Amino acid sequence: MEPWKDPYYALPQVSNSDLSWLKKKFMPYEKIIDLEQAYRFGTLIDCMITEPHKVDYFQLTCAGNKYSADEFKLAEAMKKSFYRDPLARMMAENSEYQKISIREGFEIEYDGLAFQLDVRCKWDLFAEPKLKVSGDIKSTTATTQKQFEEAVRYFDYDRQRAWYMDIEGTNKDVLIGISKKNCQVFKVPIERGSELYESGKRKYQELAFRWWCLFGNEGAGEQPLQDEWQTEDICNGR
Repeated sequence: MEPWKDPYYALPQVSNSDLSWLKKKFMPYEKIIDLEQAYRFGTLIDCMITEPHKVDYFQLTCAGNKYSADEFKLAEAMKKSFYRDPLARMMAENSEYQKISIREGFEIEYDGLAFQLDVRCKWDLFAEPKLKVSGDIKSTTATTQKQFEEAVRYFDYDRQRAWYMDIEGTNKDVLIGISKKNCQVFKVPIERGSELYESGKRKYQELAFRWWCLFGNEGAGEQPLQDEWQTEDICNGR
């Protein structure tokens, strides 16, 4: 394994990233590109805040990705904005970074059918023991609070947060967005039972059901999944 690779991604349980991989099979090409670009830069700002040992400021690399000097400069400015925000700073100071949560036999229900998966997730900011809230850091092209709230749904961040909350059993969560355009910081709180939480839960229930139908209880780990399945059958929920 390359030194920058995180062993978390080789774990056998099903992750939110596995569900995202599955959803890509039904996405238009343009949206896939949007997602990949967002995730790439998001990795840099995440690591600068929560895993600085993965950032090489001399080679301009992070977690195996190569970045430009301008990208590093922008990420540094965004990091400063993050720590200037009182809530973001408090979360950072009271969090366990990159905590891994695993649930064996995680019970999921979709359209009246109950099934189980072994699941996992990895938190940017796990502050449940101290603050009774945890969260995630997102880079965003949004320049207003309204735009960031729209991005939360567009990029399925609501699904990610419901997945994390249910795996760990937390009740409160917050998405912290840092704008790549003006370095403003936006916050979207999520509570168990709220409309945003329920929206995310419905999303993961459907994708988890499709995953269970196709692969059973097997997560992707580091091995590329085979595409030898029928799209029509999955779309029909078979």
